[in-house]
Amino acid sequence: MKKILLYMFALGMVMTSFTSCNDDNDELTDSRITYYAVMSLQGDAFTVSPIGNKYTDAGCKATLNGEDYTSKIVTTGLSDININKAGLYTVTYTATNSDGYASSTSRTVAVCDPTITTNMAGTYTTQAGTYRLRAGKEVPYAGYTVKVTKAAPGIFAISDIMGGYYDQRAGYGSTYAMVGYFQLLSDNSLVCLSGNVAGWGDSFSDFADGKYDPATGTISYVVTYASMKFFVTLK
Repeated sequence: MKKILLYMFALGMVMTSFTSCNDDNDELTDSRITYYAVMSLQGDAFTVSPIGNKYTDAGCKATLNGEDYTSKIVTTGLSDININKAGLYTVTYTATNSDGYASSTSRTVAVCDPTITTNMAGTYTTQAGTYRLRAGKEVPYAGYTVKVTKAAPGIFAISDIMGGYYDQRAGYGSTYAMVGYFQLLSDNSLVCLSGNVAGWGDSFSDFADGKYDPATGTISYVVTYASMKFFVTLK
């Protein structure tokens, strides 16, 4: 005798069927439907909050099989938001049904300094002098495209922190670009708030010497990734 477990996902529900099999016939012994909570984020998925101001979260709503399920939502990350420190913070909302299946959604809160008016958004190119250092060997590279987009005052998204090394130079594609966010400070120095390489599921271990030169429109920094250092200059 054996049991076969089938899953069917449709319209926010899972149908689970159990059958028992023997030499003579197949008999349906148990069947049930479990519904997932449907999450509805209130407000924007990316929210800007001026530094020093109280942050009021817009929250999230949930329904389960057409019924209100909002009271079952567990919210995490709100206590981690430091309204006195510019940066990106994540708030996550999770609702779990009676069968233990969870649904979740999240919001990014950008605590920003509205006095930072410099806009370094644009399309950049890796410059001569950019190189990867691995086991003492330098590999120069240049001429690759990197896009910087303003997300909030002083906070910018970047399409590839590594300057196109794996995405374009190696030809691995955008999944192997390290996407992330920079924070521009009042002295034009740069802090890297986050970075992620989806293809490998990891990030940088160190970011140093970040700066933006508004006179020349140049961004430069050193990022350490997987025991390698990338000395990147973008213009």
